[in-house]
Amino acid sequence: MGKRPPSPPDVETEYYQSRPPPPYFSPPLPQPWFPWLVPLIFVVNSVSFAYTMYINDCPDSRDPDQCLFYEYLGRFSFEPFDVNKLLGPTSSTLQYLGGLEKNLVLEDKEGWRLLSCMWLHAGVIHILANMLSLLFIGIRLEKEFGFVRIGLLYVLAGLGGSIASCLHINKHIDQRVISVGASGALFGLLGAMLSELITNWTIYANKCAALLSLVLVIALNLAVGFIPGVDNSAHIGGFISGFFLGFVLLMRPQYGYINRKYIPSGYKIKSKPKHKCYQYLLLLTALIFLILGYAYAFVKIFGGSKAKSLIATLENY
Repeated sequence: MGKRPPSPPDVETEYYQSRPPPPYFSPPLPQPWFPWLVPLIFVVNSVSFAYTMYINDCPDSRDPDQCLFYEYLGRFSFEPFDVNKLLGPTSSTLQYLGGLEKNLVLEDKEGWRLLSCMWLHAGVIHILANMLSLLFIGIRLEKEFGFVRIGLLYVLAGLGGSIASCLHINKHIDQRVISVGASGALFGLLGAMLSELITNWTIYANKCAALLSLVLVIALNLAVGFIPGVDNSAHIGGFISGFFLGFVLLMRPQYGYINRKYIPSGYKIKSKPKHKCYQYLLLLTALIFLILGYAYAFVKIFGGSKAKSLIATLENY
């Protein structure tokens, strides 16, 4: 009488300690982004090419019988093979619509051509090759990293390719050549895939296989650039720009990192830092190269006489 009834075994207070951590804890898998930007770029390029052929109007400038597929396409028919082997318009039409020409950029200060040339193509063969590559590469990247980062990467890498093309057209090359196409931006995506593999090395399972396959694809695409008439300088410039941009835009958390918001209350889990030190080092190095590279290029193209003389002096050293 007056005694406290014994506690049941399942509620004994001496066993009430902090909840033990589970043997394994995994945060929810990240949901892929819905890819809409890359298909939109595809549509814009396709509409741009159709508009280019409308403006070109081959039957208006020559005998309609000379225009390829005139009986089916009418005003949209292609120039003869001796004018354009890629089934497309004349170079004068491409120049009129914003094709890249060094004299117009340097002397007439039409810097907008560095961006507008990315949305023009020299022919059906040209746009088919580029757009198939865009869908194959770009959609996967947009699913993983989202439209903001891939959009910035595409435009900035394309700009880098245009700058390289403009700087490469020098005295021993015909300065009236017109450069168009999304190849610089596409090579930027390839370059970013390589840097993404390097900076996110810890999260890949088959590292060597992924690296070898990617290097092979890049090498084959660069080799195509040595075909006569192909602007390989834009390819290389876009690739280098995309390579450095990938370290900045495509860095992901290291393997084993768990965001604290996914850890239930009451659990104490020792989590890894979000990124490794080498990832920050690569990001900082790439950022420095990008800032210096773009600054040098813009001074070289648009700078005044004093700025250009300073650049020339530094180049001599």
